[in-house]
Amino acid sequence: MRRLQAALEDFGGMIFFAFEAVAWAFRPPFRPWLILTQMAFIGAGSVFIVGVTGTFSGMVLALQGNYAMKQFAAEGYVGGSVALALARELAPVLTALMVTGRAGSAIATELGTMRVTEQIDAMDSMAVNPIQYLVVPRVIAALLMFPALTMVFNLLGYLGAYVMGIYVARIPVGPFIEHTRTFLVTGDIGHGLLKAVLFGLVVAVITCWRGYSATGGSRGVGEGTTRAVVSSSIGILVVDYALTLFSVGT
Repeated sequence: MRRLQAALEDFGGMIFFAFEAVAWAFRPPFRPWLILTQMAFIGAGSVFIVGVTGTFSGMVLALQGNYAMKQFAAEGYVGGSVALALARELAPVLTALMVTGRAGSAIATELGTMRVTEQIDAMDSMAVNPIQYLVVPRVIAALLMFPALTMVFNLLGYLGAYVMGIYVARIPVGPFIEHTRTFLVTGDIGHGLLKAVLFGLVVAVITCWRGYSATGGSRGVGEGTTRAVVSSSIGILVVDYALTLFSVGT
């Protein structure tokens, strides 16, 4: 019972923390250079891992799709099915998970270290709101960079699928491209980008909260970072299910 109460209190604290971050995002002073710094860290710093993951995911999807479609002599549909799966599901989810492991853990560790070394308390004493200075730039950067990284995943994933489908599985180019144009519409890409924006919000809020509320010295920072990554990953999957259920249901 106590553990449930503690979990509910922690969740409630995180919700209030998120609302406070949103409120401070619209109040001066605005610090665009902090947002650009976080965009470089979250976005540019994650391009490599996202690109590698996207390329190999597309290659595997193409090979597995070709194996399945060959049973029905429908290899030409591989391109469209891979593009659709990437755009609506795999690109936003895998991108969010990769960025959580790389950037989200670093955010939680950085803020947690600042908390246990009393740097955040020092900012309060200097009349600098730590949520506006530390949290808001990271949240805004995540909202902007997650969709951009998702598009990188989409492009490189489809390129990997194209290489495997055309040059390894020997699927004709015409059906591969044509079925991609038939299967994939703008709404599918928009659906994936909407997921990416919400995943960015979820990851930024959870990782910032875990770091901001860390206690117990270096051990507490490590535990907070672990909880941040696990909670963010679960949050991504839960939000993904809810959005998919809603979109399919409507």
